[in-house]
This record gives sequence, C-alpha cells and structure tokens, in this order.
Amino acid sequence: MKETAEAIIKWLKEQVKDANANGLIVGISGGLDSAVVAHLIKQAFPDQSLGVMMPLKSNPVDMEDAKRVINSCGIHSLTVDLTETHELMYQEIKNQLGNEFHTENDRMEDANLRARLRMSTLYTIATNYRYLVVGTDNAAEWYTGYFTKYGDGAADLQPIVDLTKHEVRELARYLGVPAEIVEKKPSADLWAGQTDEEEMGTSYDAIDAFLTGNTISEKDKKVIESMHRKTEHKRTIPKQYRFKNK
Repeated sequence: MKETAEAIIKWLKEQVKDANANGLIVGISGGLDSAVVAHLIKQAFPDQSLGVMMPLKSNPVDMEDAKRVINSCGIHSLTVDLTETHELMYQEIKNQLGNEFHTENDRMEDANLRARLRMSTLYTIATNYRYLVVGTDNAAEWYTGYFTKYGDGAADLQPIVDLTKHEVRELARYLGVPAEIVEKKPSADLWAGQTDEEEMGTSYDAIDAFLTGNTISEKDKKVIESMHRKTEHKRTIPKQYRFKNK
C-alpha cells in the first residue's frame, strides 16, 4: 500500500498543478472511502486541503466518526449543516408538484437531493479557495453505478476509483484511519439505517471478487451485471445532439 499511496499523492499534486488550482477539498462523511481520501489529500497538500462535514439528518455516530477522521489526519475542516436547506427545498418542490408528486419515489428523491446538495456545497466552497473537488468512489461503486448522478459521483478528481473495497480498506489501515471506521458497515447516509450492501442486494466482497475475475454466485453476478447496465449513463458524458455537421 505504500507504493499505492505515494502514487496517488503524486498524481493529486500533478492534477492541482495542471489545473492551476490551489489545493483540494473533500466531503467527510465518517465512512471509509472519504476517510482514505481525506488522509491522501492532507498528505498531498498539508496546508491547502480541506475536509467538509455536511450533516443532513445524519446519524450522530457518523458525525463523530467524521470528527475522528479529521483528528487522525489533521486536515483543516469546517461544518455546513444542510438539514434546514434540504427540508425547505424538498418541501417547496413537493408543494409545487402537488397532486402530481409520486409518493412511491419519495425516499429516493429525498436521498438524491441530499447527495446533490452536499456536492453543490463542496463546489461552492471549492470555488472560494480555488480548490479541486475530490471524489470518494471506489471501483465497486463505480462499476455498479452506486452513486448519485451529479451528487457524490460529481467531482474533479477520483483518486481511488481503481481500488476495490478491500484495497481501500487496506490502504486505510496503512494511512492510519481509525480502526472503528475501517471496520464499520458502509453507508451513504441517504436515510436512517441505510446500508450500502442491503440496498444493492449484494456484498462488496462479491463485487470485488467479480471485478478481480474470481467466481461468485450466479445470483450475485446477475445483480452486479444488472446494476452495471442500468447505470451506464452515470459513467458517460450527456448525450449530445449534433446538427451542424449533418
């Protein structure tokens, strides 16, 4: 993991230089992936890196874990509570939709708005400091599309997108991420009690095995391949209609 960490840190420095930016920013959720990225950007830019906590009806345990991450890597940090902003915005949207609001989509619409508000917050702060926004998607999430389009999937840089969840966990141990965060169940903090694996219908171990060419159950394989097909639009630029050259 030493070579991996050093290679990513070098790459982060190169990207900031190429973009003529000043540093890097990441949202810290209290989860494994953002903890790893926070440690990496702090090492890349000790004085020009920022971690942002964005509680939004969040589990208090996650916010405490986010603080542990900040303390463990020593990154500069700030907190922007988005709870009231989300409530006002989502309620206004529902009010305007009126009878056309589809309640069966309520939970997902609510969750996606949370992710997009967080990323909007990061980009607003990034603009202030002329920082690049660093994403936290790993290989399993990227392949299955387990991220919100223009939410947590929106970033200037994705430094751990080539690492399986297992590799991210090993990198976390090398970087000194607190043990309780390394071992906790992954959650995108989309709603109370939400866990990634329960929502996906498969495990990160199964996805990692699939991505590394190992044998997994037919059930897991179908779930993973189905998620990949359905989320292809998340991994590509928007389709463009071109008429001038026709």
